[in-house]
Amino acid sequence: MSYDEDHDGSEQRLHSEGGAALSAAALGPTSQAAEADLEALDAYSRAVIGVVEKVGPAVVKISRGRGAAGGGGEGSGVVLAPDGYVLTNSHVVHGARELEAHFTDGRSFPARLVGEDPATDLALVRVGASDLPHVSLGAPSELRVGQLVIAIGNPLGFQSTVSAGVVSALGRSLRGRDGRLIENIVQHTAPLNPGNSGGPLVDSHGRLVGINTAMIAYAQGLFFAVPASTVAWVVPKLMSDGAVRRGYLGLAGRQRPLDRRLARAHSLSQPSGVEVMSLEKDGPAGAAGVRDGDILLAIDGEAVTTVDDLHRALTRWSAGEVELSMLRRTERTQVRVLPRAS
Repeated sequence: MSYDEDHDGSEQRLHSEGGAALSAAALGPTSQAAEADLEALDAYSRAVIGVVEKVGPAVVKISRGRGAAGGGGEGSGVVLAPDGYVLTNSHVVHGARELEAHFTDGRSFPARLVGEDPATDLALVRVGASDLPHVSLGAPSELRVGQLVIAIGNPLGFQSTVSAGVVSALGRSLRGRDGRLIENIVQHTAPLNPGNSGGPLVDSHGRLVGINTAMIAYAQGLFFAVPASTVAWVVPKLMSDGAVRRGYLGLAGRQRPLDRRLARAHSLSQPSGVEVMSLEKDGPAGAAGVRDGDILLAIDGEAVTTVDDLHRALTRWSAGEVELSMLRRTERTQVRVLPRAS
């Protein structure tokens, strides 16, 4: 092989034994890869910019008055409807006597609390304005691990800050502030800071896939959002009732492993149940005949192995009696209970 230089010295050609000539520029080992990377980066940038331009005007900063329990503070929210409904976290607005929503165009409006659900850390407020920019809900079934997501909020008081990441896990559970599990949490890597709470997590089309709710302190890349599927069923209840009504049995319990002999005797495959530790006086469970020491096995045929299972079943309760299947000492028994809405 030999190198030849053109007369102007501007290009070299490599001659192989077969006499074929190749441009040295075409042999750059990373040129094509670099160009592809730049194209991908441009596409990524365009996607993020497009989302911010579309969703940013619908993201608000929510400030609390100094009369709020625990003092003032700030969080984020997102407009769900053009007539002024704004979704945020329950912990952002809980206990506040005064609320104000600040928009990116400089407008500010007093806001009133429509309702909140501490069990899912969601709250709905309303501002006195109309024809507002707003977001639409994404389809939860379309969310995939690895896809791009974008968080917009007001971390540390800096309005409309944007961060991007990917969905790192679906179906997580996160303990809420009232002790209940929030189900189907979206775990993602879009960085959050104090003040991002209540802000939207959106997909590359600008559709709401979650409401940012928590981060794990001293950990990198562990950020969580309440999914759009939860938003879809909580918001109508907040609009109509101001709260999410759940069944209340009036008992306290703890998880208890089942004795293997008893489990075999009653053909039980579950490893544990919920032992009743105390009963509220005149509560629904006590009035129906549940006793201290009973071990709850199922509600309406749905296995109860932990206290969280019990909470899940009562969250899905709508109205009417439920059947509790229990172990009482060595005997299996059933009672019908009419839960109280709480």
